[in-house]
Amino acid sequence: MFKGKSTEEVKKLLLAPKKIALVAHKNPDGDTIGATLAMYHFLKKRGHIVEMVVPNHFPDFYQWMPGIKSMLVYDSVAKQVKKILTEADIIFCLDFNNFDRVGTMSEALKKSRAIKILIDHHLEPSGEFDHYFSIINTSSTGELVYEFINEIDEIEIIDRNVAVCLYTCIMTDTGSFSYSCNNRRTYEITADLIGRGVDAGKIHKFVYDTFSEHRLRLLGFSLSERMLVWDEWNTAVIYLTKSDLQQFRYHVGDTEGLVNFPLSIKHINLAILITEKEDALRLSFRSKGAFSVNQLARANFDGGGHKNAAGGNSKLNLQETLDKLKEVLAQYKKDLDYQLTF
Repeated sequence: MFKGKSTEEVKKLLLAPKKIALVAHKNPDGDTIGATLAMYHFLKKRGHIVEMVVPNHFPDFYQWMPGIKSMLVYDSVAKQVKKILTEADIIFCLDFNNFDRVGTMSEALKKSRAIKILIDHHLEPSGEFDHYFSIINTSSTGELVYEFINEIDEIEIIDRNVAVCLYTCIMTDTGSFSYSCNNRRTYEITADLIGRGVDAGKIHKFVYDTFSEHRLRLLGFSLSERMLVWDEWNTAVIYLTKSDLQQFRYHVGDTEGLVNFPLSIKHINLAILITEKEDALRLSFRSKGAFSVNQLARANFDGGGHKNAAGGNSKLNLQETLDKLKEVLAQYKKDLDYQLTF
């Protein structure tokens, strides 16, 4: 399942203890965090010296995950992280397909002479890695980590901690098994993880039932005051300014999943969340059916991702970005005008 070089070569790399760095992407979600933690527990059991690094802070509702307190945040300890990347023998890049996805940490990652191994499920990985474990039609990077462990014949090492982290990957990257999971293998893996000690109901509660009051009020405000419905293009847009976020005491992760809500409207096939950041507007795209938001984001908003879930950026102001979206969507009118059929 590796591209270019065989699984056996990577397996040999891991026979003797190595200094290994595990790298997650910027604005970390459940998949990159879970995949990183799963690899951490797995490689530590194999006797390796392992460090985990993430570019910026992650949502509080992942703080319960086993081992997460050992994860280093580049924005807080940049000097320490740079040293880890410089001294590493191997770097695993988890849930991102090019070095730019780690933000300000990218230069340190590029300069490192470590062997770089990609485990990821995003479209069009770059040519910067030494080994590739890249399969697009997979629920999550967590599922690929499971397959990676299986490929190198170490499946028996998957204990409860590894299983919990991998299950979290699959659950969060499929929206609790509501999309990107129409594959028998995903459920076979999930069943095996539950057999290894995962409490699926408890993990769901930890991730989805730990909202703060402010986060819930932000959700209500977003839907009632900041949602635009563009019937002409079967599209809904939610926009949040810095002032809006400050009003509801925004914390990292408070808008996670918000972009999915407009897709519950019967005729809406494209949902967009625009969030005002310090230096740009961040756009999140979600779609139903065959419409590719990856293509939309790549062509117009310096972004990309999956067919039905992608992200992008805009250097324009909010009104200019909304105007640009209208111009762009006019080109996709026919593609967005469809009905899902059974």
